[in-house]
Amino acid sequence: MSSVFGQHELALPFRSTADLLSGYAKRDPGKTAIVDLDQGSSITFGQLNQASIDVASDLKRRGVGHGDKVVLLSDEVLEKLVIWFAVWRIGAVICPLNVELNAEHVAMLTNLIGPKVVLIHKDLDRASFTAGVKAPVTVFGNWSEDVSKADPKDDYFKSIARNQDGDKLTERNAPEDVSCMFCTSGTTSRPKIVVYDHAAYWLSGLSTLDILGLTEKDNTLEYRSFGWNSAQILSLMPFLQTGLTMHIAKRFSHSKFFEWIQKYNLTFAAGVPTVVNMLLNKPLGYTAKDIPSLRLMTCSTAPLSGEQWKRFEEMYGVTLLQLYGMSEAGWICGNRHYKRKLGTVGPPAKHQEFAIVDENGKTCPPNVEGEVTIGGPQTAIGLLKDDGTLDQVRGLRIKTGDLAEMDEEGFVRVTGRTKDLIIRGGMNISPVEVDEVLLACPGVLDGASVGVPDPIYGEEVVGFVVPKPGTTQEQVMEFCATKLPMAKRPKQLFIVDELPKSDRGKVLRDKLREEWVRRTTP
Repeated sequence: MSSVFGQHELALPFRSTADLLSGYAKRDPGKTAIVDLDQGSSITFGQLNQASIDVASDLKRRGVGHGDKVVLLSDEVLEKLVIWFAVWRIGAVICPLNVELNAEHVAMLTNLIGPKVVLIHKDLDRASFTAGVKAPVTVFGNWSEDVSKADPKDDYFKSIARNQDGDKLTERNAPEDVSCMFCTSGTTSRPKIVVYDHAAYWLSGLSTLDILGLTEKDNTLEYRSFGWNSAQILSLMPFLQTGLTMHIAKRFSHSKFFEWIQKYNLTFAAGVPTVVNMLLNKPLGYTAKDIPSLRLMTCSTAPLSGEQWKRFEEMYGVTLLQLYGMSEAGWICGNRHYKRKLGTVGPPAKHQEFAIVDENGKTCPPNVEGEVTIGGPQTAIGLLKDDGTLDQVRGLRIKTGDLAEMDEEGFVRVTGRTKDLIIRGGMNISPVEVDEVLLACPGVLDGASVGVPDPIYGEEVVGFVVPKPGTTQEQVMEFCATKLPMAKRPKQLFIVDELPKSDRGKVLRDKLREEWVRRTTP
């Protein structure tokens, strides 16, 4: 890829994984590349480059070549990324299926993908995750530069030849090559498989760099699954594109988060609304003076209210950037480290072809609500169908199902989902607007709203809240009365222990409607 791709001018011309890693190994071989916070292990750029060469050489020996698929089943560990980069080095396709999915789904999706080989971490239940899988299955454990220190229970890192010659690996991943096949979210229903090429990943990574301003000097933290597109484009691609130091964990730790920041001088951390709410509502006594290195955090996967955003920045002195994306499109919008507005998801991402349109497909003027549509080379190639063919995405205008409006300065505010819109007596009510009021209530830890059937108005607004100790329904309703007009106030309010959410932190409003039926049906 040159410095221009389609209509998109690139801040960094495309480079293959092999060239990137070898370049960082030459630039600073002793610099720490990846830190595994759970295992207490790390790898330098010199070691990472050689390890990826050794694994890539072994994969070639096993018959993996350009365009072949490798299914990778693992929690977030250093070794997962070593294998990932080795797969990309030889132009093969990485398929990091989310192991939080139903094991039967993982096995079914593996056969649908049709990999050349399956690599599974030793801590997972091989029997359940690979039941009926037709491809060869290999177990991997802990990597060590010294083969004599490799885990004897490990079928893989113990056996591969070390110190292989990288010059003999002439293969390179090109922009047009398929890069990754991963799952959309879903834990009980069957997820979809999204297919991307390297060009889209490169563009998404450049969008992230524009949003965050990351450089090789940064120390970043990612604790979400790399089976998610968000973690791939927020953390993995900037790591490859800049040669920064990335710290990974299997999941967020409330008790260890601030210790990680202090010990490793973290400058950036990924975030989701659940984490932001936890840090706001269950503080551990840390303030800005305790975490001076942390410059930025993001919040994505679900809406964040302006009130939450303001409180978080005041409490911790950390700039918080709300972002907006989707599995099939990468980043759609994002507040920038140099330009942001509370209560919005920021301007459109640099390499996203974005438009808000009305019901006739015409672009909406400023401050008029419409549906978000996107397109261009940053989107996925397509979705894998049951017959192994692709349901095309690239080249089409994708309707996201999200409602939004853009102001005169180009900042976008997501107002809800088309399917979640509450229509009361002909008035359109965004549940996000009601959610923001519930979340702003001092006595509420978490809250959400939905529309339910009403014999007079068609639909009515009901709310569900997780209250702080001592907070009553009446107090929350009184607060809503000061912030919302009569038509938009919840007519019923239910106290719950927690809100139903997806594995990515999104409120499952269908589950709330089911809960309303359960609670109101005689």
